[in-house]
Amino acid sequence: MNNPDASRHPSGRAVVVTGGASGIGKAIADAFSANGDRVAVLDRSGAAGSIAVDVSDEASVKAAFAAARDRLGSIDVLVNSAGLLTESPLEDMTLAMWNETIAVDLTGVFLCCREVVGEMRQQKWGRIINIASQLAIKGGTGLSHYSAAKAGVVGLTKALALETAGDNVLVNSIAPGPIETPLVEGISEEWKTAKRAGLPLLRFGLPAEVAPTALLLASDPGGNLYVGQTLGPNSGDVMP
Repeated sequence: MNNPDASRHPSGRAVVVTGGASGIGKAIADAFSANGDRVAVLDRSGAAGSIAVDVSDEASVKAAFAAARDRLGSIDVLVNSAGLLTESPLEDMTLAMWNETIAVDLTGVFLCCREVVGEMRQQKWGRIINIASQLAIKGGTGLSHYSAAKAGVVGLTKALALETAGDNVLVNSIAPGPIETPLVEGISEEWKTAKRAGLPLLRFGLPAEVAPTALLLASDPGGNLYVGQTLGPNSGDVMP
């Protein structure tokens, strides 16, 4: 089991994964469970065994985290993977589409981080992993709202990391490239075909190929020196 801090977490760490019922979130939740950790999945789908949440709604987030604590006790690891992806040129984009994307993909990360950071600082241990995107770095045609939201996630991650690192609460982000998940189903086949052709690996990644990065960032000692970093399992799409 990749959890050497057994004296602190004898029954496995308490892990909350938002958006954990499908895609990258599910792969990460499954990986933590296989690692011996105790996992609560928060998801808007209401999937069996999950805790229903709308991450863009403050009251819903508070209720969902209260339910997670009822299951797990204090929370050791938070993975913010809930997300929304739609496509539109900026000139045709409605304000409603823009606001919905920012609310889910950025404000949702803020609300969920705020729910756990206080208790993590008090217990002098915590790991927060925010799922961003390589589009936060390079942008994407027809994805100005999504790119802006994910760039905001990277900035939030860095700022929060500075606030909490002194209390051994480490905050980092993962910026995947295109991954075969239900999230990309809303994107046109034309976009996906062109994107695959431009990747050095000539393919999209799989959720199971992203999950080990989350385990690394939450591991001890493997993740102990990552503070405000953005790791990019992206098939070579971005090479910082």
